[in-house]
Amino acid sequence: MKFPYEALDVSDKSFFTPYSPPAEALQKAAEIILLSIGENVKREGLERTPKRFAKAYAEICSGYQYTAQDAVGEGVFQGEGGLVSVRDIDFFSLCEHHMLPFWGKISVAYLPQDKILGLSKIPRLTEVFSKRLQVQERLTKDIATGINEVIAPRAVAVRIVGSHMCMMMRGVKKSGSETVTEFSVGLDKISQQETDRLWKSIE
Repeated sequence: MKFPYEALDVSDKSFFTPYSPPAEALQKAAEIILLSIGENVKREGLERTPKRFAKAYAEICSGYQYTAQDAVGEGVFQGEGGLVSVRDIDFFSLCEHHMLPFWGKISVAYLPQDKILGLSKIPRLTEVFSKRLQVQERLTKDIATGINEVIAPRAVAVRIVGSHMCMMMRGVKKSGSETVTEFSVGLDKISQQETDRLWKSIE
């Protein structure tokens, strides 16, 4: 079976070409995992697990099927008013290092130029990037640059607060920790007062 990402440089934009995973490959992967840890794939509780796994991963990793432009669609309008911020958007993703979940809140703020996004399009755009194998630092940057690409605002800032299962159930096992990441585009083009307002709106 041929996979589209074999031998690709992940820095290449073609890595994010829309792609839907083959269900049979995901089912086989689940069977291999179960057999590798010593489970019986024929016992009652696990007979349908590979199919469930394939369906779950197709949804959890569905961001590969879409681009930022797909998420926004026709939800771009003539720019009006000033600062726009949407705070505490729930997200769930998978750490690319251990394929374990991380989750939390995403907050986005931007200063429009000529265009604004429909408010529902901001959470949709965050899902395009969170429903991929990720690291929180890159997820933060992907969202900011995605918004910048579709509406070219004067400036955009993104802040994510996340909890990582790879730090809770393995390794250092620190269940109370949170990770905060921030990324911005265009701050060099706005005043310090506007910069302060941008970040303050998503604190």
